[in-house]
Amino acid sequence: MTHHGAGLLRLTNDAALVDQLKVDWRQAALNDADRAMLFYAEKLTLRPWEMVEADVVALRDMGFSDAAILDINQVTGYYAFVNRLADGLGVELEPIHQATDESVGQ
Repeated sequence: MTHHGAGLLRLTNDAALVDQLKVDWRQAALNDADRAMLFYAEKLTLRPWEMVEADVVALRDMGFSDAAILDINQVTGYYAFVNRLADGLGVELEPIHQATDESVGQ
C-alpha cells in the first residue's frame, strides 16, 4: 500500500521530498515538528506496547495541540488497521495505483 506518495506529491509539489520519504524518512529534509510526528507514528505502528506519556509530551513540546495529537494518533491507527486488513486478505493495488506509485518523483 505505497501509492500514497502520489497524494503527497500533489500536496507538497516536492518530488525530491516524496522520494526521500519513500527511501528513508529519517534522512529527509524535515522540520523538527514533522520529524517528531513521524517518530511518534512509527513507534505507534511498530511498537504500540511501548507508547508512554512522554511520547505525547514530545509532540506537545513541538507545538502540537492535543487535537492535532489526536489526529496524528487516529490517522496512524486507521492506516495501520486498513493496511493490515488489506495485507491479511492479499489485496493487490489496482493497476492505476501501481502505475502511479512507480512514477512518483520520476
